[in-house]
Amino acid sequence: MKFATWNVNSVRQRQGHVLDWLAREQPDLLMLQEIKCETGLFPAQAFRDAGYEAVVVGQKSYNGVATLARIPAEVRHRALPGLNDPEPPARYVEVEAAGIVFGNLYLPNGNSGGTAGYEAKLEFFSALTARAREMLAAGQDFVLAGDYNVCPTTDDLDPGTLSDEDALVRPESRAAWRRLLWCGLTDAVRALHPDERIRTFWDYQAGAWRRDIGLRIDHALLSPRLAERLVSAMPDREERGKEQPSDHVPLVVVLD
Repeated sequence: MKFATWNVNSVRQRQGHVLDWLAREQPDLLMLQEIKCETGLFPAQAFRDAGYEAVVVGQKSYNGVATLARIPAEVRHRALPGLNDPEPPARYVEVEAAGIVFGNLYLPNGNSGGTAGYEAKLEFFSALTARAREMLAAGQDFVLAGDYNVCPTTDDLDPGTLSDEDALVRPESRAAWRRLLWCGLTDAVRALHPDERIRTFWDYQAGAWRRDIGLRIDHALLSPRLAERLVSAMPDREERGKEQPSDHVPLVVVLD
């Protein structure tokens, strides 16, 4: 089983990159975030022609998630259960494939919208933690992967990239991450590379890619039985060097 997560920062702008990457890497599933288009405008046929069916939760101009699968996948949820908003932004889609539930998430950044914007970030974390506990109690194997918009520790960002007040590194954000992880989940990257400098995001500004100054904010968390099957987990850095790339790169995970 091979799956990946990738914030593509507009699927219609990066469609060619995604198709090329799928042809080369051939994952069983690819979870996309920040597709930035309404569900009906998602280029589903192009991906179907490449052998992938798409489950899409989109909205106009912002947010949006889509899971591409070349194996049978059944939709479980099109929004994260437990959120107070009856019509939440398009930030979560959940499918089951090969006996595994894949939760594809785009967690709020938390730096815009003032206090309410940051509270929405923490609420999403709380609902995600509740969903994880629910699936653990049911004995379900699952993955929660996507753009978490959090650097879990100081090892996950380069000096000077973010201020201490940034929502991606605030103590409350990191505490919310730890509560989720401590449910009994495994950070796939850190399980295999506990001390290595690994980045998944390089800003478009200030020559961040050229200077190799970035963040690790895209993560894949595994339930206990899946953690025992973990073979590899590593971002594909080469995608950031392509022409007109996303500012994120795919994070690729392989299970035996």
